[in-house]
Amino acid sequence: MMRQTLMGLLITVGCLGKPSGVYSQNTPQLTSCPSDLQKLTELMLKDLPSYTNRVIQRKGLKDRPFSPSLYVLVIGKPEFEPLPLTNLQYQPVLKDTAQQVFFTTLERQYGEESQVTLENYYWLFLAQTEKGWRAVMLFSQLASLNDGGLPLPPKDASNGPIGQGIRLWLRDCRAGVIKLND
Repeated sequence: MMRQTLMGLLITVGCLGKPSGVYSQNTPQLTSCPSDLQKLTELMLKDLPSYTNRVIQRKGLKDRPFSPSLYVLVIGKPEFEPLPLTNLQYQPVLKDTAQQVFFTTLERQYGEESQVTLENYYWLFLAQTEKGWRAVMLFSQLASLNDGGLPLPPKDASNGPIGQGIRLWLRDCRAGVIKLND
């Protein structure tokens, strides 16, 4: 009896020590986050609708169970042409080191008897640190609801659903759990 128990323990330890070839072939190839801003952004924006929708669902279940539901449907291609920040400061305090990315989202908000499709514009500031990419700030601006109307002013969206989705994605990327190769 003791011999069977010892043999079972050795087999179990042997199986835990080295993954089988089938397991290692089917697992996705994980690597560190890309240092290239365009590659990083391409990967992030591909996953961002699902990350943001999970943030919205978790928040909705906790804080606002009967209010309209918001879903991010799609995110457009990014633009990388930065706006000069030092020109907007009286005396430049910060260097112009943050990387800027512009992108749009198509979102749908469901009410009790209606649905509204919204286009939002986002201006994301990213900084690369020794521990990887970090979101510095995120601004959003709702597209004009009326043709020819004045644009609405941008607002800080760093703590909104998109900002939280970006921070969660960057965290997962730094942790190596984002599949980088298709």
